[in-house]
Amino acid sequence: MTKDTEQRVASGEVWRDFCRRLEAIGEVVLSTRIADTPIDQAEGYRYLSRLTRIALDMHLENADTDFPGFYAASHPTAKIGADNPDNIYMNAAISGARRYRISGNRGSVPILSFGTKANRYAIDGTMASTGELDSADMEFEEDGSFEIIASKERENGNWLPLADDSSMLLVRQTFLDRDNEVPATVKIEAIDRPRETPEPLTAEKLEQGLQRAAAFVEGTARTFLRWTDMLMPALNQLATTDQTMFYKAGGDPTIFYLHGYWKLAPDEMLVIETPVPDCTFWNFQVDNIWFESLDYRHHKVHVNAHSATLNPNGTATIVVAARDPGFGNWVDTAGHEHGTMLLRWTGATEHPVPVTRVEKLA
Repeated sequence: MTKDTEQRVASGEVWRDFCRRLEAIGEVVLSTRIADTPIDQAEGYRYLSRLTRIALDMHLENADTDFPGFYAASHPTAKIGADNPDNIYMNAAISGARRYRISGNRGSVPILSFGTKANRYAIDGTMASTGELDSADMEFEEDGSFEIIASKERENGNWLPLADDSSMLLVRQTFLDRDNEVPATVKIEAIDRPRETPEPLTAEKLEQGLQRAAAFVEGTARTFLRWTDMLMPALNQLATTDQTMFYKAGGDPTIFYLHGYWKLAPDEMLVIETPVPDCTFWNFQVDNIWFESLDYRHHKVHVNAHSATLNPNGTATIVVAARDPGFGNWVDTAGHEHGTMLLRWTGATEHPVPVTRVEKLA
C-alpha cells in the first residue's frame, strides 16, 4: 500500500482525484432550487471555497492528535452552521486514546466553554458531544489562569470527558461587548504522546487528509442546505423547538436554538417580538441560505443582550430590513433577499418562541 500510494502522489493522481471531487461538489450549488438569486449562487461557490480552506486546516494542517494545535473552523471569512458573530471558535484534533492538558487565561470574556466532539460531518453531518465543561463550573486562579485535563477517566480539578470516538475539541468564547472584553488565551498539549516531535508527512497521510477534506466539504454543504430546505415552509418564523438535530450537529447543550427562514421584499421588514427570559446570554442574527452569518465586519447583522434596547416591559422588538426603520434593534439584510436566521437563549430558565410579522417599511 505504501508504494502504491507513493506512486499515486508522484504521478499526481492523488491531487487530481482531490480536484475532481471538489469539481463534483459544485453540483451542490448548481442543483439546489434554493439558490435562486445571483448573490446566492456567488456566495454558494465562495462557501465551497471557504469550506475547502477549513477542511484543509482540519484534515491536513492540524490533523495530528499527538501534537494538536488550534485552528478556527469559523471566523469572519470562513463560516459553518450559523456561526455566532459574538464568538471566537477554536478547534483542535484530539483522540480518545490520549490525555490532554488544556491551559490558559480566561481574560474577561463572559462565557468560555469547552466541548469534545465525535466529528462526523464528512459522513452523516453530525458532531455529537462526548463531553462538556463550562467556565461557570470551572476553578480559576486569582489571575484568571486555568488548567483542564481531558481524558476518558475522571480527573481531579477541572476535567473534560473524552470518549473512544472523540475526535475534536471545540472551544467557544462568547462576547457581549467584543470591543471592550479581553479574549481568553488557550493552548493544548497531549500529555502521553509517544514521541517528542511530529513525524514527517507521508504519502498516506497526504492522501487521507485530502480525501477527508473533500468529504468534509460535501458533507457540510449538503447538511446545512437540508436545514434551509427544512425551514423554508415556516416562512419568517422562529419555531424550531425540537433541539435534537442541533445538538447532534455540535450545538452547545446550554443553548436553546430557534432557527428560521426569512424572505423580504425591499420595502418590507420582519418584526420579531419576544419576552426575554432569565439567561446568561442571548442574541439574534441573520444568515444567508448557506447558514453563514452575514458580514458582521461591515454590517449590523445581529443584536445581543448588551447591544439591544428592551421595551419598558422587558420584552425585545427586533426588526430585520434592508434599511434602518428608525426605532432600534435593527438587523441589516446586507443586500440579501432571503436567508436563514437564528435566536439563541443561553442558560435560559425558559425558552419563549417569538411572535413575528411582516410590515411595510415607512
